[in-house]
Amino acid sequence: MLRIACPYCGERDYIEFLYAGDAAREMPALSDTDIDRWTDFVFFRDDPKGEHAEYWQHQHGCRQWLKVIRDTVTHRVISVTPAIEAGLQADEDKVEVA
Repeated sequence: MLRIACPYCGERDYIEFLYAGDAAREMPALSDTDIDRWTDFVFFRDDPKGEHAEYWQHQHGCRQWLKVIRDTVTHRVISVTPAIEAGLQADEDKVEVA
């Protein structure tokens, strides 16, 4: 079973979390009128093998948004960072999973 180490609540089963999508994708600017770029962003997804960044919300816990680095082949969680700080690479709140 997939377990995610929430930085606020500790390790929990994945069933407490809501998967919210790919954290590696960049949304086009709202002023971008290129329909092909928006179509790609909204409708098409990669199916990567290996390490992948994802957004999860601890829906049945602290309700915080998290950025989870997970191996999509083995489902091993590599690290969990609060999403609000993920862009800043805040290592002090990053939880490394053995």
